[in-house]
Amino acid sequence: MKFSFAILDPIDFLALQSIKKSLEDMPGSNYFSSWDFTSDPCNFAGVFCSGEKVIALNLGDPRAGAPGLAGRLDPAIGKLTELAELTIVPGRVMGKLPATLSELKNLRFLGISRNFISGEIPATLGELTGLRTLDLSYNQLTGNLSPVIGSLPALTNVVLCHNHLSGSLPVFSSQTLTRLDVKHNNLSGSISPGSLPSSLQYLSLSWNQFTGPVDYLLPQLNQLNYLDLSLNRFTGPIPSCIFTFPITNLQLERNLFSGPVQPFNEVAIPTVDLSHNMLYGQVSPLFSTVQNLYLNNNRFTGSVPNTLVDRLMDGNVQLLYLQHNYLTGVEINPTAEIPVSSSLCLQYNCMVPPVQTPCPIEAGTQKTRPTTQCMQWKG
Repeated sequence: MKFSFAILDPIDFLALQSIKKSLEDMPGSNYFSSWDFTSDPCNFAGVFCSGEKVIALNLGDPRAGAPGLAGRLDPAIGKLTELAELTIVPGRVMGKLPATLSELKNLRFLGISRNFISGEIPATLGELTGLRTLDLSYNQLTGNLSPVIGSLPALTNVVLCHNHLSGSLPVFSSQTLTRLDVKHNNLSGSISPGSLPSSLQYLSLSWNQFTGPVDYLLPQLNQLNYLDLSLNRFTGPIPSCIFTFPITNLQLERNLFSGPVQPFNEVAIPTVDLSHNMLYGQVSPLFSTVQNLYLNNNRFTGSVPNTLVDRLMDGNVQLLYLQHNYLTGVEINPTAEIPVSSSLCLQYNCMVPPVQTPCPIEAGTQKTRPTTQCMQWKG
């Protein structure tokens, strides 16, 4: 039987040599020990070939907790023209992303997370029309997100969280985009309806400076199973339809949302956090089916729904935070014992709490809101 072995394309061979020269193993890592250029580079750790070309490059030991690489990513990476996948494990790779990445026309997956990549995301990445996953999270990236990034037609995952990106969020045109995570940046501006595709299932915009309403945007995103808009400056009402989404954890806390909150039906979301907003009106009894409910630091008035209290006493509601509102009543027997598995905080409302329960430290020590404030607030 006759075997034939392909010889790696000389251009790819030289590119791998340049890449190795610009990177090194961090202490404890021996990733590059197999990169002996007197042997076949297609047998190197993290190098995958098809015929004479490198089609995937996974730089660094992929095992969790393994030391990563240090250095910079050499522009010669752009010479690997058949590369479909490029990843770098967490480490101390720094410097800017090479502009030559735009020459990787076959790139489908770009994952360089938890390193020290700085500078702007090159607008030339907009030329990678087949790119599906863009993960540059936990780096030192700055500057605006170019609109051409949003125009990439095949994107399914965009993970840019924990950087220093600024400016507005581009319009994302890909109808296959399912995950968008830009939390912990300096992004700002409003998000217009139609700027995010209805295919989204995971959306995290938290810890930014976004403004404006979301009542026309969110109803279009009814495939969401994860939503975190916390720690922004969003305004206006919370659309009722959002409580019907297949979400397990709804995080809208620490914004400027206002108005009453009126779900259509019993809320099947296990955790709902609407705290630290400007919401008002009655607390809806349809929240009685929520296991962890944060409504504290708003402007809710009236009595706490009996169904909510009953489910708390039955142990079905595990956490009920209602402190720092303008609530005027709650039907709990002063001798009743709150289940050990449940947490209730009622302090700083327009009533004397009928039971004394431990509250978070940030709730303060004052049990009841001053009468003058209760008289002034009309709900």
